[in-house]
Amino acid sequence: MTRNFITGEEFGAFELGKLLERGAELKAGRGEGVGRDSLAGKSIALVFQRPSTRTRISFEVGVAELGATPIVLRGDEMQFSRGESVGDTARVLSRYVDAIVIRSGSHEAVVELAEAADVPVVNGLTPLHHPCQALADLLTLRERFGDLDGLRLAYVGDGNNVARSLAIVGELAGVEVVVAAPPGYQLEEGHGVKLTGDPRAAADGADALYTDVWISMGDEIEADRRRADLAPFRLDADLLAAAKDGAIVLHCLPAHPGEEITEEVLYSDASAVFDEAENRLHAQKALLEALLLA
Repeated sequence: MTRNFITGEEFGAFELGKLLERGAELKAGRGEGVGRDSLAGKSIALVFQRPSTRTRISFEVGVAELGATPIVLRGDEMQFSRGESVGDTARVLSRYVDAIVIRSGSHEAVVELAEAADVPVVNGLTPLHHPCQALADLLTLRERFGDLDGLRLAYVGDGNNVARSLAIVGELAGVEVVVAAPPGYQLEEGHGVKLTGDPRAAADGADALYTDVWISMGDEIEADRRRADLAPFRLDADLLAAAKDGAIVLHCLPAHPGEEITEEVLYSDASAVFDEAENRLHAQKALLEALLLA
């Protein structure tokens, strides 16, 4: 059966550990060409139905560094925009390429694509899950703390796709994930995640504090209400002080300083945000190898 990566649940704990180990190897050896040509002769479709900075660039560069050919496609450049079915698109792409990465505004469409495709499908982001980001987050924690097992990560703000993916892969890696959010924004229970409405309680004893934008694409009409509801969950210096000494700050970017995070914290010595962004490249290269060389 074709191996996909849609939610992060497709890998077991041992496989996830090996993937992160390979990501670290690829990062350390990038200058020496480690991994170069491991996917030589393969082609990978990168489908972007939503605007993208980190996902597009990290995948396009990563595919090229592995020796494969990236085929970048926007939604309006494909027959999606003229009504071709997701299933037919999957069947056609499967005849041309060795894998498909897709960033979409519909999680259901990505699931449908994966079910119809004969090649691995990677979820680059949907409204429900962002598993590639979560891989980069774990790689960043691994760099900073070594062993992941027993770490505490406090996510504060909107319990969205990023929080959900952190809960899934965090459980596999032995990371305790605590999500602090107001009523109406809280993540559902499951995957061992701990839920609270108190951001300071979440931050207490945390090794890492994590936040994300309050207003994602599609939320603009509710922007004022969301800002008001989420204001008590801003990641600022006071909240960081409630975490462990040496705690790091994470954010999947783009950031809006003054809203979900203060400028002081975003650019502080505690911030690992830009290492985290870089690690999208290395974690995703390891993921593609795992899917295509298994």
